[in-house]
Parts: sequence; C-alpha cells; structure tokens
Amino acid sequence: MELIFIRQPHFAKPGREFTAHLGICNCGEIGDGFRVAVFFRWWHLAGPNHLKVRQSMLVLPKGVRHMPAYLSRPVQEALVEAVRGIVQQAPLFVPAMPRTGKEMSVRMTNCGPLGWVTDKERGYRYQPTHPLTGEPWPPIPDGLLDLWRQVSGYPNPPQACLINFYTAEAKMGLHQDRDEADFSAPVVSVSLGDDCLFRVGHTTREGGTKSFKLKSGDVVVLGGEGRLAFHGVDRIYPSTSALLKNGGRINLTLRRVTQPDEGSA
Repeated sequence: MELIFIRQPHFAKPGREFTAHLGICNCGEIGDGFRVAVFFRWWHLAGPNHLKVRQSMLVLPKGVRHMPAYLSRPVQEALVEAVRGIVQQAPLFVPAMPRTGKEMSVRMTNCGPLGWVTDKERGYRYQPTHPLTGEPWPPIPDGLLDLWRQVSGYPNPPQACLINFYTAEAKMGLHQDRDEADFSAPVVSVSLGDDCLFRVGHTTREGGTKSFKLKSGDVVVLGGEGRLAFHGVDRIYPSTSALLKNGGRINLTLRRVTQPDEGSA
C-alpha cells in the first residue's frame, strides 16, 4: 500500500469525506508478465486543496495478461453474429465430466479443425466432428484469427476455438488447459456479454489465487509460465452488458492443439 497526495478536484467539498471507486486501471507490467492493476479510493484529508489516495496492486502470475476493453463494440457485435452462425451449424451441447457423467453448468460448441469435448465414457479430448451431429466443426472466424496474430506471439494459427455460453447461474471450476500437445502456444480468451468474476492461480493448486472482473471486450492470454495456470469463473453478474439480447456471457477460447509438424500449419 502507498500513500500519496494529490490536489483536490473541483467536485470535492472541503471538510466532507467522499469516495470514488475507479475500478481496475491497467498500468502495464512489472518485469516479465506481471500486470499491475490499481484500485483508487479518494477521501478528504485536512484541507480544501489536498486528498489522500490509497492504492493497492493486483499482481497477476507471470505469463497471465489481462487486456481490458481490447475489442471495440463493433468488433464484439460482429463476433456475436459470427457465433450465432456457428451455433446454427454446430448446436450448443452440454459437456459432462469424465467418469461421473456430471453435467457442467455451461453449454458449449466449437469451431476450427478440432473441437474440445468431454463425456463420461471417453473423457476430455479433441476431435474433428460435433459429438451429436457428427459433422465437422465450422471454421474459426477471420476476426478471431486476426486477434490470435495480434496477441499470441505464436507463428502458427489456432486449431480450436471453444465457445462456452454462461447463464446467470453458470460457473467454471478451477482447472488447467492441458489437453494440448503444444504448451509453447498460449491460450487466448475473449469475453462477450455480462461481466464475470475470473479467478487465476499458479501451475499448482498451492500458492493462492487472484480474482478480478472480466467485462465484454476483455481479452486474457495465458502463455509462457502462465500457460498451465489454474483458472476458472466464480460467478456471472447478470444484466451488466446489453451486448447479448437475452443476457448471459460468451467465452471464446482459442487454442493450438498439436505441434506444428504433427498437424496443419
């Protein structure tokens, strides 16, 4: 925690305490992969010309990058339309946990050469066809391929894009994305629709976790030392976005599955 002094803004009344929560401020990185988020709270200190500011830093694990509001509203709307087209070809289905068969709270589908699926009998895996229709997955939209090129730092394209739809009650427990052969490629995640509370930790369940809100248009990259970081979604904040007509949250997750010499470039 750090205490500094700033000049009182015009809207502050002398002698009267007040607070103004300004949310998360993306202030870049400290060292390799550390992102600093600063929470500000202002209140009147001792006179009309000064305020005391308290700031606390949220430092994310190495390799975990959060890019708030990376996608403009028109780009978000275009992605939603693309997702609607994908769902018409590859309907949403309910994934089930291996061995127990317990259904997850999200519904999902995929696009790209490969899609991630799970069920009681065969567990977590990638396959080239939809588990219900048997049809190949639709291609990944060009806008998402452009995003991958912008933020991944990886020379080969993604092979799978998971599309998870969260209702107001849906969650996602802490997990690692480790069903891929190539961990040198990052995972790129896009948030569309309602806000969620995102939790991220380290490569083991020890060491604690950090939580922060993801809003529509935010992008998160798990790469380098953070590629296998545990992460999940604790809750959805309903009615925090008007992007989706009926509410909810869409998460798009781009992944490279095979080594470049094992599959398509």
